[in-house]
Formats: sequence, structure tokens, C-alpha cells
Amino acid sequence: MTSNEPMIRDFRPADAEAVAAAHRAGREHLVWTAEALLWANARQNPDEHFRTIVAELDGRVVGAVRCGLTLGTSTTGLGHANGSVLPEFRRRGAATALLAAAERHLAAHGVTELHSWLDEEPDSLAFAAARGYELGSAAHFGERDLTLPLPPAPVRPAGVELRPATDWADDPRPLFLVEAEAIRDEPGEVTMDALDYEEWLRGDWARPDLDPALTVVAVVDGVPAAFTLAQTDGADRYWSAFTACRREFRGRGLSKLAKLESLRLAAAAGYRHAYTSNDTTNAPMLAVNAWLGYQRCAGERKGIKRLG
Repeated sequence: MTSNEPMIRDFRPADAEAVAAAHRAGREHLVWTAEALLWANARQNPDEHFRTIVAELDGRVVGAVRCGLTLGTSTTGLGHANGSVLPEFRRRGAATALLAAAERHLAAHGVTELHSWLDEEPDSLAFAAARGYELGSAAHFGERDLTLPLPPAPVRPAGVELRPATDWADDPRPLFLVEAEAIRDEPGEVTMDALDYEEWLRGDWARPDLDPALTVVAVVDGVPAAFTLAQTDGADRYWSAFTACRREFRGRGLSKLAKLESLRLAAAAGYRHAYTSNDTTNAPMLAVNAWLGYQRCAGERKGIKRLG
């Protein structure tokens, strides 16, 4: 016997594998593990009001939405909600109910503008438009087969070293300073101008899928100038989570050097599939990724809705 209405409830640790599977279904470019999901739900920040909401149909967890207030910006009232439903259970109301629950939760905590990433596919975009979302920025996903040869390394400028992030295990603040400066210049609707070090430690540095040995830092005369942040699934997939370069060091090819070295290390460690994502207006990084051999495999659009 089947049920027509989805049951919407809070996430439980036992849901982790099913929720991760729904997140990845049809999206091999999204490297997201059950372990990372458990961590995200356990590391509660009272300012974020993070919550994972799941949907059950026929006694099975078929989808979920992860939502919270957007931190790291001086703009108030912003929130995020991103979710998915297993393809075979779509068009049965689960996605609608999940999104409505996320909107209620965020509105209750003062969110007035909600941002959600949408698969760049007709059904996904139509679903969002029917629920009051307007389209914003666009991003491309790239895929790279790490069993194929990488391009030869460019000549390294004098005074430049490439070092793993493990060298900053005891004091990662120098890496935070690189990110805090670079992220201000990221394309998109939200200016990330208020990154907090303690929250960065909890929310980025402590991620269980972060691989500090594959996270490569470009150091200029002893000072961290750029890095590429690597996350993995512990099996065969690698995700380029963020590449940052301080303004005064840009134009020297440091990001290219760091990304190439990280991919080389990932391939040597047995990873076979590398993925990355970039805003469609970020021409310099898109050019770097094309040089590295990434090929476009998917796209997404930002959906934006006013709440209340």
C-alpha cells in the first residue's frame, strides 16, 4: 500500500545515506557524503539555524532540503535552501512540501530573501518559477578524468613554493586570510564581506571531507598567497571546493599552479574523477579550468525568492 502525501520531518542520523543518495542522484558532479551530512547536522551554530528536513514516501526517505541563514556577509535577512528528491519519486509533492517547510523555518528566523541553487534543466527551472523564484546567477560544472595526463607544469616564478595545507594544521589563520580577501571578489548576488575566523574553522576547516594533503597552498617568499581547497569522497571522486588568491598576487599564475599540483596529487592518491564549478562570468578561472582539461558536464542557476 502506498501513500499519496509525503511525510515531512527532521533529519535523523539514520537518514544520512538515503539523503546523500538523493542529493547525488543524477548529479555525479556533486561530491557529498553521508559523513559530511552527519557532520553538518551535528555542528550547530545558533546564528545559522541550520536544519535538514527530509521527506518520506511509502516508508522510504526519498529526498531532503538543507537550509539555514547565510553567514559571512554583512547583508541581513539572507537564507539558503538546497535540496533534491530521488527521480523515481518526483511529481508526488515531496519537493513542494520540503521547500515550503524550509521557507517557513527560515521566515520564522528573520529570512526575507531566500537563495536556492537549481539544476539548469527545464523541469527544475519551471518548478522554481511556479513557486515564486526568480533566476539569478549561473554556474558551470566541469569534470576531469584524472586517469588522463595532466598538462605540463608552467615555469614556477622565483620565490614561489607549493605546499600542502597540512603545514598549517596548528594555525590555519594565514589560509583564512587568503580566503577572506578573495571571497569578497567572487561573482554572485551576495557579497561575502564578513567572514568570521571561528565560523570558518567550524564550517570549512573542520569538514570531514576536506583533504588538507590535497589542498595546495602557493607561498610567495614565505607568505601564503593562494590556495585551492580539495574535498573528496574518500573513494575516487575529488571536488575543487574553492580557489583563492590575494589581490596583490593575482596575475602570476599562482591559482593555476596550485590547482594543477592538487590534481596531480589527487591522481597519485587514486582519485579518478575531478569536479569543479564556476560562475559563468568568471572568465579567468574558467580559462584555468579549460587549460587543466575540465569539460562542462552540467549547469545550475540561482533561484531567489522574497519571503514574507
